[in-house]
Amino acid sequence: MPIRRKAQDAGIFDPSELALLARVFERLKLESDSPDRLEGLASRILANYMAGILDEAELVSLSRQPLGR
Repeated sequence: MPIRRKAQDAGIFDPSELALLARVFERLKLESDSPDRLEGLASRILANYMAGILDEAELVSLSRQPLGR
């Protein structure tokens, strides 16, 4: 799963953080998504989380948008 690999590459997360990131990823991914889109989605989720967005609903909402917007 791209989100777990991205999270592991970014640093150390505890199991509850990984579970949150995985839930957000599952809510946003589509079956028709290309591998590149999934990588981008995982990167956005992780970047938003690392920027301090810890609320799951807010993380979902912000991660729908491209980074920097």
